Amino acid sequence: MVLTACATPSQSAGGSGSPSALDGVWRTDGYGWVISVKGGQAQTYDTTAISCLPSQTTAQIGQPGPDGTVQYARKGVAVETLRPTANGQGELRLLGTAADIDLTRLPALPAACGRPVTNDPLTNFDIFCQTFKENYNSTVSKNIDWNAVRDKYRPMVTASTTPDQLYQIFVDMITPLGDAHAFIQGPGNNSFSPKRPGTRDEGDVSRKDATTDVNQHLTQDLGVTNIQNFANGKISYADLPGGIGYLRINAFESYGGDHNVFADNSPILANALDQIFTPARVKAWRGLDIDVSFNTGGDDELGLQVASRLTNTAYTAYSKQARNDPNDPTKYGRLRPVTVTPFNGPRYTGPVRVLISDLTVSAGETFTEAMMARTPAPTLVGQTTQGVFADDMTRQLPNGWTFTLGNEQYYAANGHDYEGAGIPPNIQAPVFSKAELAQHADAALDTPW
Repeated sequence: MVLTACATPSQSAGGSGSPSALDGVWRTDGYGWVISVKGGQAQTYDTTAISCLPSQTTAQIGQPGPDGTVQYARKGVAVETLRPTANGQGELRLLGTAADIDLTRLPALPAACGRPVTNDPLTNFDIFCQTFKENYNSTVSKNIDWNAVRDKYRPMVTASTTPDQLYQIFVDMITPLGDAHAFIQGPGNNSFSPKRPGTRDEGDVSRKDATTDVNQHLTQDLGVTNIQNFANGKISYADLPGGIGYLRINAFESYGGDHNVFADNSPILANALDQIFTPARVKAWRGLDIDVSFNTGGDDELGLQVASRLTNTAYTAYSKQARNDPNDPTKYGRLRPVTVTPFNGPRYTGPVRVLISDLTVSAGETFTEAMMARTPAPTLVGQTTQGVFADDMTRQLPNGWTFTLGNEQYYAANGHDYEGAGIPPNIQAPVFSKAELAQHADAALDTPW
């Protein structure tokens, strides 16, 4: 299960053993998760039609909220909430994500969840392939027949297949997807994730070099005298000539907290934004450049936190839904709208440009969608984004390897689904090309307002 955190709890109430309205067994609508709740503990299982593997265990913290919402934590930090709703249903929220997940009660834990799973090459292969078949979000758009994929590669797997050989088979299976959210981490911490054909990743462009060269352009060419850095260097700000602000966000994660969860990252981001969005700056800005051209993603909720500083009116940022029929890749659960709510403090509502590229990935892209729905809408400058929007569905195989895939569709406020294709710019400009880096230039930033 992909987990992020929202709040550091005060006092633990887990393990009390007292009955709860949430006690019982729940199945998610899509995602393939079964959650067993009992005595202040929530045990999640990753399921497919052929497997059930225990994922993580979380413990209740604090008391239920007024609507029955209960927080559950790992290592004392909240990572999810569960809430009972009408007619015996419920909702799950993975903290840091942008929308809830519907829950339905089951009479008991599926029998498969009580049986051990064999750790052998064929079992690992079958679970890997079955998980993609039941959940992958681009099966139809990319014209993938997972039965054919299975039939092609399964004869290559035997009881004597080595870990390195099995890992290479998995790499070969997901390479044609061209999907940065299709990821496998195998033996010796070897890992692989494909990318959209014709695009780049961190193996092609050094983030350190790109940041250094842009900073040189700011100071040597644009006359910037002070670049402020926040959030473990993931966020930077500079005042540009002519009353323009420059805000660079390289990720929506890893801001310097102990656990790299929403509970750590959100207050760090809030503190940085408080120092950037001062009353004086907000009043003085003639325009604001937001640079997510090398943003490797993270928590969608952090992107919404930034967007909240840029509007006086609540609005729908985008909507999302997940595959919910393992046997039909065209079937999805209910559409969940995601809202940007204005921040209670200084806000900037003037002209904005968003700098993007093929190195704008995942939460960097959902943030771009949230900005596209803003009034006035920003101008997007640079190159088309990578084209992966879904939260990572993270699974572990019996052999301990982890893999991820996307199982959700995101729809921009204009109704368009940019999964696979990426968000195109309004104004094309080179971003981090060899020529740009060699000359510490930034054509996207230098595009006239």
